[in-house]
Amino acid sequence: MLNYVWLALVLLAVAIGGWNDRLNEVTAGAFDGAKTAVTIALGLIGVMALWLGVMRLAERAGLVQRIAAGLRPIMRRLFPDVPPEHPAMGSMLMNMAANMLGLGNAATPLGLRAMCDLETLNPRPGVASNAMCVFLAINTASVQLIPATAIALLAAAGSVRPTAIVGTALLATLCAATVAITSAKILEKLPLFRLRDGAPGAGEGEAPADEPERQPNGSSGASPSPKAAAPANDIFETEKLPSAAKPRIWAYPALIALGLFFIALFVRMVFPGLFNLPPGPNAVTQSAFVRSVNALSILAIPFLLSFFPVYAATRGIKVYEEFVEGAKEGFGVILKIIPFLVAMLVAISMFKGAGGIDLLTRVLTPVLAPLHFPTDLLPLALMRPLSGSATLAILADIIHRLGPDNIVSLMAATIYGSTETTFYVAAVYFGSVRGETDPPRDSGWVAG
Repeated sequence: MLNYVWLALVLLAVAIGGWNDRLNEVTAGAFDGAKTAVTIALGLIGVMALWLGVMRLAERAGLVQRIAAGLRPIMRRLFPDVPPEHPAMGSMLMNMAANMLGLGNAATPLGLRAMCDLETLNPRPGVASNAMCVFLAINTASVQLIPATAIALLAAAGSVRPTAIVGTALLATLCAATVAITSAKILEKLPLFRLRDGAPGAGEGEAPADEPERQPNGSSGASPSPKAAAPANDIFETEKLPSAAKPRIWAYPALIALGLFFIALFVRMVFPGLFNLPPGPNAVTQSAFVRSVNALSILAIPFLLSFFPVYAATRGIKVYEEFVEGAKEGFGVILKIIPFLVAMLVAISMFKGAGGIDLLTRVLTPVLAPLHFPTDLLPLALMRPLSGSATLAILADIIHRLGPDNIVSLMAATIYGSTETTFYVAAVYFGSVRGETDPPRDSGWVAG
């Protein structure tokens, strides 16, 4: 599918740009898109290394496996082809949790890690598996508990109730996630989307002609490739996790002390008067709920960055060495996604430069006017699947022009807070595993 989308964007950009006499903008957009793609990818290297290092600590300590085991009934229904104790389960859960809390800088590296883990189970390397498609559908339609960025924009503009979009964003994302999961499950059973021998899968490449069709339960009628057919114990090393079952005597006091410390920080940020501290410049006009949302957004990542290492240390893990080993994986993943990111952002920038968004807005306005859909929201709704930064600029402009408490501004904030840059996510996530031919890494997964 991405083949057709990419080709359509490029051809439409050239055609629309030629008609509007904006070919110079189309050319500039192509070069700007390529530059932006590399800048984004290079900027992700450090973040990717950081979160993969933290995830390795969580895996080695058995924390990810514990979380996955607790949600096993739900995850097994969503991903029947993934073994319950596989590292992909933990990676996907951590990515979903980061998305739900609005931690975008943590969600992307964790999502890339999940895709790499899912690729180790893929019987057709380079072709999107059912589990990958379902995970991407969940990722792009993730249930949003706290749309932190949209709330921050409304609050900065002086909104009386910036958190009014929490309920609307939650309802919108619940509907979106339900539709996304249902659609993915239905489509994977249709003959048009079911992988066949030698047939391309989901527009993402061709399966080897000599590889048998994969059955719904993940098995196949004949002997598949070594990477796919190897039992779980052959795919991943079954070395014991160091002291994972024997926490140190100081483990529980240390974890309790860390939890109490962050609880105290949270209370101090939400109710500074209890600690005889002056409120911040914005806290005076904000409700307790707004301050709670802001505090949670600020404390979430510091808590994860301290809790995971402390938890691993209580299990006898050499935290520094394991963190470095996990961080090493980030560089290889980022290098693989650069070409895919360049291709997608170049096409999107060309389409924007040609005036494609403006043209779509003019075409759709008469259609949506009888539905009372505000025309101010059309550019934002059309741009959101393509570019997050451009959509943020449009949202800021709407809030500035109409006011933070205007119904259209609240609708715009809801759209921004409950949607995702679909094409960017698809390019990055699938690009991280496309053409994977290296032997699977040691994930430290203990089978059984």
